[in-house]
Order: sequence, then structure tokens, then C-alpha cells
Amino acid sequence: MEETSVVFHWSVIRSLLSILQWWTFNVTVIIVNKWIFQKLDFKFPLTVSCVHFICSAIGAYVVIKVLKLKPLITVDPEDRWKRILPMSFVFCINIVLGNVSLRYIPVSFMQTIKSFTPATTVVLQWLVWRKYFDWRIWASLIPIVGGILLTSVTEMSFNMFGFCAALLGCLATSTKTILAESLLHGYKFDSINTVYYMAPYATMILVLPATLLEGNGVLEWLNTHPYPWSALIIIFSSGVLAFCLNFSIFYVIHSTTAVTFNVAGNLKVAVAVLVSWLIFRNPISYFNAVGCAVTLVGCTFYGYVRHLLSQQPPVPGTPRTPRTPRSKMELLPLVNDKLENKF
Repeated sequence: MEETSVVFHWSVIRSLLSILQWWTFNVTVIIVNKWIFQKLDFKFPLTVSCVHFICSAIGAYVVIKVLKLKPLITVDPEDRWKRILPMSFVFCINIVLGNVSLRYIPVSFMQTIKSFTPATTVVLQWLVWRKYFDWRIWASLIPIVGGILLTSVTEMSFNMFGFCAALLGCLATSTKTILAESLLHGYKFDSINTVYYMAPYATMILVLPATLLEGNGVLEWLNTHPYPWSALIIIFSSGVLAFCLNFSIFYVIHSTTAVTFNVAGNLKVAVAVLVSWLIFRNPISYFNAVGCAVTLVGCTFYGYVRHLLSQQPPVPGTPRTPRTPRSKMELLPLVNDKLENKF
């Protein structure tokens, strides 16, 4: 009995530590990126995204090939072009839109809009793939949509371009999640193997437009910035942190349940909003804060409903609510649904 108690306590401690390190990396990446755009005046989101992809590709190679912490999942050469490349394109669009939105709107507003992802995922599956969803799923989207509307209307630092980029980022995340199951069918990817294969392709996709659209601006910034080398260290550090975030996602899912992951993910948004406000002091109205809170409560309820429905046997003659994408999938970068039983 005592041994069981010790194992239980260690499991709880491990879960808490995994959540804390995930929160730390996630919030740090967001804050550092916002610092780069706002404080360093490095207003080049495509270049920042490209740096992230390069660092992530190198980091995944070191983890799999050098340190051998994760086994390499072999992908057929033909599938790399037919499956991995299209997913890499969506992956690239998703990251770029997130950085573009950070360039123009506060972290608090961007994080709240990103919480709109469950709604866009459900609507896309319903419209495009004609998926059936239980009425409780639709009901759980009401507070999410209502919270987003209240936050957007009362946002004191509203920027239409940043808002549209964040909203399109939600659509890109939903599309990435939905396509992952079909395009990556048969490959039980984890987050590190996902980055290993997709980051190099994403770099190749982005390097040309980043050079053409932002190359001259970056060179001018290097010539005019008073401390360019220290600033470049911060920029490349954000890329290293972005890779560490992917690794931390793998560990937190391994150490927690799906419900815990969902709740922790929504609390993480609240932590990111609070930390960003303490650092950047962007103005937040009372109704804006209420809208953010309503959205997070709605996301938590959505995740709970998905988990509840996944535990129930399907009613004969009733179309089954699709198991993917789940709340866990929406936070994972391009992970196949079959991965869930492997952690």
C-alpha cells in the first residue's frame, strides 16, 4: 500500500513538473517573440519564422541522429513529396501567421483568438467533410465564439491586419490537424519526428519569400541597430526555445491525461496573458478580460465534452462523432491520431 502511494505521489509530481516546463517554454517563446518585434524593433516575422525552422531542424537532427533520444520513423522517399511536403506547407503557414499576428497585436489578444481553433476545426469538418457532431459539441462552442466576439469588440489595441492573421492562423491550425490524419496515415509520428521531417521543408518553402520581402529590411536593421549581435543572439535563442517547446509537448502528453492536458493548455493561455501584461503593459479593459475568461472556460468545456463522448459507446444507427481532431491534437504540431496510444 505504501509503495502504491509513493508511485502515485511521484506520478503527480512528474505531471506537475511536465506541465510547468511546458508552460515555461510556451510562455517564454511567445514573450521573446513579442520582445523581438516590439523592443528590438525587428519587424520581420517571415525571417523570425525561418530562424525557428532552421533551429528546429538542427535540434531534431541532434535529438534523433546524435543523441538518439528518439528512434527515427522511416518515411518512403515518394511519401516525403506527396505527404510530408504538403503538410510542411500548412505547418509553415501556421507558424508564419502566428508570428505575423504577434507583430501587430498584443499577446493577450492573439492568445485569445488562438483559442478559437476548436470552433474552426468543428466548422471545417462539418462544412467540408460533412462530419456529424453531437449537439453538446456545438453547445460547447457558444462560449468560445461569444468570448472571442466580446474580446475583439473591446480590444483597446485592435489591429485589423493582426486580427485577420490570427484568425487565419486558427484556420491553418484546424486544416493542419484535419489533414494530418489523411496525409500522414500509417506513420505514427511524435512531435520530434514531425519537426525532423517538416522543418527542413518549411525552411525551403519560406527562405525565398523571406529573402525577397524582408532581406533589404534585415540588412538595414543590422546597419542601424546599436547592438546587432546581442539582438541576433536573442533572435536565435527564440528558435532554440521554439524547438524545446516541441520537445516539452511530447513530455507533457506522456505524463498527463487528455483532460489534464486540455485544462493545463487553457490555463497556459491565462498565464501567457498575465505575464505579457506584466512585461508589456498593454491596456486591457474589464470586458476584454471577461471575454478572454469566457473563451478559456468554453475551451475547457469543449475539451471535457470531447473526452466524455470518446468514452461512450456509439448509439446504433447514429453517425459517430469523429475522434479527431481532439483537444490534444489541436495543441500538438501535426501528430497522427494513432500516436495517442503510444505515449
